[in-house]
Amino acid sequence: MDLTSLSAINGLEGVSRYPTVNPFQEDTADGTVSFDSVLNSAMKLVRQTENYSNAAEVEEIRYATGESDSLHDLLIAQQKANVSLQYTVAVKNTAVEAYRTLMNMQF
Repeated sequence: MDLTSLSAINGLEGVSRYPTVNPFQEDTADGTVSFDSVLNSAMKLVRQTENYSNAAEVEEIRYATGESDSLHDLLIAQQKANVSLQYTVAVKNTAVEAYRTLMNMQF
């Protein structure tokens, strides 16, 4: 079944509220991705995960002390932190697996 021919799906590429910028864009003259840009992207991901975790902790404290009575906001903050952490761990696992693959290559 060819899903690209469905009329409801066509034209939805630009609807996303998330930027479609590739974090690993080619940034050297020969069209390769530099290690520095990959490392910077990974560090931004870690900082964003830490920010979500801190926001969830602040929301937990606000809810526990009675400053906020919105359980909805608390659950959203916790879910954002959880998903962000899972994504960061998945990226880390992929990087470690790539490193192991490189180390196991015989030259």
